[in-house]
Amino acid sequence: SEMGIDEIIVFCVDNAAVMDAWAKDQGIDEKGIITFMGDPRGELTKALGMEITDPGPCGKLGAGRCKRFSAFVEEGTIKTFNLAEAPDDPAGDDHPEVSCVEKMMKDLEDLL
Repeated sequence: SEMGIDEIIVFCVDNAAVMDAWAKDQGIDEKGIITFMGDPRGELTKALGMEITDPGPCGKLGAGRCKRFSAFVEEGTIKTFNLAEAPDDPAGDDHPEVSCVEKMMKDLEDLL
């Protein structure tokens, strides 16, 4: 919040019960700025163009999963966007740090 962040939203293609359990496991306080949200039908994932369509990950995870990414959105405008996907790594598993908090903090420092 010292950088002016009002809310951090973590979402994935899953239901609210799973997301609540994940938040609890991570020690997320309901009164804090971090919100875990489910996208059970993948509507947000599809609207953002972030659905994994590569047959490799889809064969293991099933269709409709979300690509690994992070974004800073201010007043409805994407200010920075980080996608972990690569041509030889469609799920973004080899270099997830591209979308992790440390990278986002650097992006925010560069913006401010």
